Amino acid sequence: QVHLMESGGGSVEAGGSLRLSCAASGATYCMGWFRQAPGKDREAVATLYTGGTSTFYTDSVKGRFTISLDDAKRTLYLQMDNLTPRDTAMYYCVAKVNPTPLACLVVDDTMDWGQGTPVTVSS
Repeated sequence: QVHLMESGGGSVEAGGSLRLSCAASGATYCMGWFRQAPGKDREAVATLYTGGTSTFYTDSVKGRFTISLDDAKRTLYLQMDNLTPRDTAMYYCVAKVNPTPLACLVVDDTMDWGQGTPVTVSS
């Protein structure tokens, strides 16, 4: 289990940018970002394997969001550009310590969650 501390959320106008950060307290197998908008289901936004280069992006953010990892700092980032009101949500950092099928794409009881950071995009 790892403790995850997010930062970087806030309010921005459409077309603007934000960068989310997530510091992990220990080593992880995978990390990623989920989001949940009011009245909508939770969705995986972007994930990666901390020991490799493979990444996942949900279709709606491809070309606008970039997930990256500073391995030395155990810190995950989500650079969000060209934001739209549809990106408004609570964003959660997630991580798993041990390998599981589909890694951080699958929510299960081995997944650790941050407290969430809000992102609001106004039109």
